[in-house]
Amino acid sequence: MLTPPDSPSFTDVTVYSGGAWRAHQDVRIADGMVASITDTPAPADGGHRYLIPGFVNTHTHLQQSLMRGIAECTPLLEWLLAVGEESVAITPERAYLAAVSACLEALRTGTTTVVEHMWPHPSDEVHGAVLQALRDTGIRAVLGRGVADRADASRRWGFEPRLMQPLDDVLDHVEHLRAQVDDAPITLALAVPNPRSITESGMVTLREFAQARDLPVSIHLLETPTDDRMCLEHVGTGAVEYLDRNGFLWDRVLAVHCVELDDAGRRILAERGVAVSHNPISNMRLGSGVAPVPAMLDRGMMVGLGVDGAASNDTQDMLETFRIASYLQRAVHQRADLLGFPEMLDIACGGANLALGLPAVVGGVTVGTPADLTLIRFDRDHATLPVRDPGASLLTTGSRSIVDTVMVDGQIVVEDGRSTRIDEGEFTKELLALG
Repeated sequence: MLTPPDSPSFTDVTVYSGGAWRAHQDVRIADGMVASITDTPAPADGGHRYLIPGFVNTHTHLQQSLMRGIAECTPLLEWLLAVGEESVAITPERAYLAAVSACLEALRTGTTTVVEHMWPHPSDEVHGAVLQALRDTGIRAVLGRGVADRADASRRWGFEPRLMQPLDDVLDHVEHLRAQVDDAPITLALAVPNPRSITESGMVTLREFAQARDLPVSIHLLETPTDDRMCLEHVGTGAVEYLDRNGFLWDRVLAVHCVELDDAGRRILAERGVAVSHNPISNMRLGSGVAPVPAMLDRGMMVGLGVDGAASNDTQDMLETFRIASYLQRAVHQRADLLGFPEMLDIACGGANLALGLPAVVGGVTVGTPADLTLIRFDRDHATLPVRDPGASLLTTGSRSIVDTVMVDGQIVVEDGRSTRIDEGEFTKELLALG
């Protein structure tokens, strides 16, 4: 492990703040927060360094970083079964390596917060390994503990039975995990695989538990028509209606994917204050389709950006997802004026934050918010030069090579493009040994 340096302030940088770029600024950090943004007394090279809020990856599965390329070119349900087999076989040692690998990649692409959607798993040691990886890398995290109560080995109407536990045992374990994260930038959530994996009585139990503790709940919803088809077959309503009639939609719920969300569903989710995690590259890789993001935004819905796990995206690269999320909507709607840098930055840095219990981030770096920040240097990659407009350059040419420094909770966790916490050379050897 490497010892992180003290958390300095940023001097003479160009800051995106208040919806505009402000050159030659000093950004002072105190107690893990952005304390002030002021003019630099003696401007020097601020035009070469650009400061933005860190990205919030609203959906991933950290353990899948050891499953890259799995079940490529197969339908979603077949892919899920393959991932399920890997998840059954996970060990604490592999879970730790997978989580560190995913977090390092996320950090090096400007991500400061990950929302981890763990699959249900009975092992406390596996969960402990993931927690340790989050601590060791220094990333901020919302850790969703997997929970389901309808078993079905086919995964069509339920969840992998070998990973199931009684709800009471799961919720006791959530309390156990909550007690372990008081001294870290980690909070807990509940993670439900999909509407088909939870019973009506289970929904009541989970909602009461989550609301009593103000915990967010993440749930995959309508990634494909399967949710609607199975819910109609078994309970006579579509997936959104099934959740809504059981009181399982409220303002701390994060609905993931929502590719097949129709206007009636958007209306219900908007009325209930449900946020959405948009995962464009995963949806493309698995042939799921394109989520109706502009229509969601028109409804006033909160939309955040997600990378998804490396078994369906194959990377944890938020800069790539940042660009593709914009381009995909432009292609579908045949409009080049959709989702430019300001809109995409708000989505990527804070679009779903309120549902997740995180501070709102709108318009860039803001005084009084956590010091979760990313320093960009375009001169690290000649393919991004010249810079006509830093926002346009970041959206259209940005890659991990331009991420110079990443700060989380006022602590520098990436410097000169490398982790300050993990010996990356030795860690790479450990990953190579898995082959």
